[in-house]
Amino acid sequence: MDPISPHMTGRLRRAPESFLDAAQIRAVASGRRDFLRGALLAAAGTGAVVTGATAALAQNAGERLITEPQPHATSLGQPVATNGYGQPSRYERNLIRRESPGLTRVAAASVSFSPLQGMFGIITASGLHFERHHQGWHDLDPSKHRLMVNGADEKLLKRPSVFTIDDLLRMPPVSRMHFIECGANTGMEWGNVAVPTVQYTHGMLSCSEFTGVPLRDVLAFCGADTKRGRYVLAEGGDGSGLTRTIPMELVESGEVLLCYGMNGEMLRPENGYPLRLVVPGVQGVSWVKWLRRIEVGDAPYGTREEVLHYVDMMPDGRHRQYTSIQECKSVITTPSGGQTLLDRGTINVTGLAWSGRGKVRRVDVSFDGGRNWQTARLETPILSKCLTRFSLAWRWNGEPAVLQSRAIDETGYVQPQMRQLRAVRGTRSIYHNNAIQSWKIAASGEVSNVQV
Repeated sequence: MDPISPHMTGRLRRAPESFLDAAQIRAVASGRRDFLRGALLAAAGTGAVVTGATAALAQNAGERLITEPQPHATSLGQPVATNGYGQPSRYERNLIRRESPGLTRVAAASVSFSPLQGMFGIITASGLHFERHHQGWHDLDPSKHRLMVNGADEKLLKRPSVFTIDDLLRMPPVSRMHFIECGANTGMEWGNVAVPTVQYTHGMLSCSEFTGVPLRDVLAFCGADTKRGRYVLAEGGDGSGLTRTIPMELVESGEVLLCYGMNGEMLRPENGYPLRLVVPGVQGVSWVKWLRRIEVGDAPYGTREEVLHYVDMMPDGRHRQYTSIQECKSVITTPSGGQTLLDRGTINVTGLAWSGRGKVRRVDVSFDGGRNWQTARLETPILSKCLTRFSLAWRWNGEPAVLQSRAIDETGYVQPQMRQLRAVRGTRSIYHNNAIQSWKIAASGEVSNVQV
C-alpha cells in the first residue's frame, strides 16, 4: 500500500462531543454547517502538531496560528505539580462516560458507557472505564476490608482464612492486560436499531492493565481440594449481594486474579476498590467488585444473577444459563454513528476487536454492507483476551456506503452477521450480542447506525 500523505486525506468530524457543546451538536443534527469551520479551527488550535486538515485550516486562517507566536510561547506556564493528580485538558471535558437516558429507572442500578469513538490504542483511561452497578458504588476504607476464603464443607478447604488488603499486597503480584465487557453490551440492538452512537451500542467495554494475586495461589495456600471442588463462589460486598459461580478450570489457568490495581494505580472506587475479581474472557458480572468472600464448592451455585438474570432467552422460550464467555466481536469506532465525513478523500477506518477465547487472528472490513471484504492491519500488541486495535485506509468518493468489521479469533470462530445470530438466538434476548455492526455513510457524509 502506498504511503498516505496527511495533506491528501479526507476530513472527518471526529467525536463531536470532544469539542462541540450541546447546542452545536443539535445544530449539526438539524443540518446547519456554518459554524463548523470555527469549531474545527478551535479544535485544531489545541494541537501541537500541524498536519492534514489542521494544516489546511491554519492556511485558511492566514496561517497565523503557525506563523505568529502564540500566547503559550511567550509566557510562563503553570508551575510543576499544580495539580497533584493530573487531569485531562479542559478542551477534552466533553469526552466522558455517559448514561443512556431511559435505560434504567434507578440511578444506583445503572450503566455508564465509555466513549469508544474518542479513544486511541487499546487501553481505557481509568476515568473513562465503563460502570455497571446493581446498587450503586462505594469508596471503602481498605484498612477495614477483608476477604474470607472458605469451603462449602470442611473437606473442600483445609485452612479457611481471612485476608486483609495488606496481606494480598505482600504476595507476589502479576499484571496483565485484558478487556472487560458487560454481557448486555449491544443488548439494546437485538430487536432493531436503538441508539445512535458507538458509545451506546458498544460502550460497556473497557480494557486495562490489571494487577493482583492469582486466585489459584491463594486457594493453594488455603489447601483447597480442587479435584472435588470444581467451582468457586465469588461474593461482592455491596448492598445487592451479588454472587457468581466461577468454574475451577478458569481458576486453575492462573488467569483469575484477586485484583487491587488497574492501570498502574489502585482500583478506582467505581471499579471495586479496594478488591475485585478479574476473570478474563468472561462477562463483566463475574468480575465481582468489592470482593469479600470466595467459597469452594462441588457444584454450580445457581445464584440470583445466574437463574433470573444474565440468562439468554432462546426462540423456543427456554433460558440458556451459564453462557459467560464473551465470543469474538469487533466494531468500527471511526467513522461511526454521530460523526460526519466533511469532504471526499482517504480516511483511516479504525476500530476494536476482541475475543473471550484468546487472541484476535484477523479483522476484515467491508464498505458495501458485507458483499466484499478487505483485511485490516492489526496494531500491536496482540494479546489473549485483550482488545486489539485494527485500521485500514479507505478513500471515500462521496457516495453512500455501509461499513462493517468482522473479527476472527485464534480458534477459527468468525463473528456472525446479525441475521445469522438471530436465526439461532431470535430477537428477545439481551445478552451476548456479538453480531457485526453496520454504519451507514450518507452522501452528505453523515454516519448513522443501521442494520443490514
